[in-house]
Amino acid sequence: MQRFRSWDGTDLGYRLVGSGPPLVCIPGGPGQAVEYLGELGGLSAHRTLVLLDNRGTGGSGVPADPATYRVDRIVEDVEALRRHLGLDRMDLFGHSASGGVCLLYATAYPRRLDSLVLVDPSLRVVDLQSDLGVAEVLALRAHEPWHAEAVAALHAEAGTPQELARYRWLSAPLLYGEWNAAARAQASAEPDQFAPPATDGFYAGFVPDPALPGRLAALPTPVLLVVGEYDIWPTRTAVRELAALLGDAELVVQPRAGHFPWVDDPSAFAATVERFLARGRTAGRAGR
Repeated sequence: MQRFRSWDGTDLGYRLVGSGPPLVCIPGGPGQAVEYLGELGGLSAHRTLVLLDNRGTGGSGVPADPATYRVDRIVEDVEALRRHLGLDRMDLFGHSASGGVCLLYATAYPRRLDSLVLVDPSLRVVDLQSDLGVAEVLALRAHEPWHAEAVAALHAEAGTPQELARYRWLSAPLLYGEWNAAARAQASAEPDQFAPPATDGFYAGFVPDPALPGRLAALPTPVLLVVGEYDIWPTRTAVRELAALLGDAELVVQPRAGHFPWVDDPSAFAATVERFLARGRTAGRAGR
């Protein structure tokens, strides 16, 4: 793991995986160590993945000020990483909660981005409802043997941390296109990957900026939105609402995938992202 000091002196860690042009990857959770991204379904065969552990998670240090866990403050860690890497411009990747970080970064530093890839992004920073049409999505899985128990667990209220852990495990199949060995392996590793202070602080005190949608509409950066057909937070219907806010957005719904499409169909996911990034790189060279 390599290290650098961020804007406030917090020591942050990141790993370089693969070969090719860099793709800076910010993990979600919130508060989850970056290891869950793996090699993004083999995208590392085409890109050097710069895998950042957000402050207080994985191999990164704990900040002196807990308020810096907040989504809009993490934006400055992304910018500090860009400067550390010596990149004038970069391709940026966000998943789930870090989709919000990346959207805020894009509007704060639009001249530092070549392209933006958002996978099943959180919509909280743009104040959009993430579960639009969720009943229809859940109905698509009604034939699965685990469906009734998973939906019940999804809506259950836990009275203890042990109950919460049990409900999360029972509802986990809803996050994947298929509840197979790869999905089980990732889901079983998740509890040890979370840092509660980073999770709790991510949205603490955060209020969406009503001016953000207007800035996103004017964003010159091309954006790829990937969402799993079966994802429930956000649903593909909700991500279409985000796409409508963006000036230059491509939306891809990955069939039979959930919240982690690189787990459900690695080759399809990697091909989608690499096609988008390669097209942007070609266009960028042509424009220079």
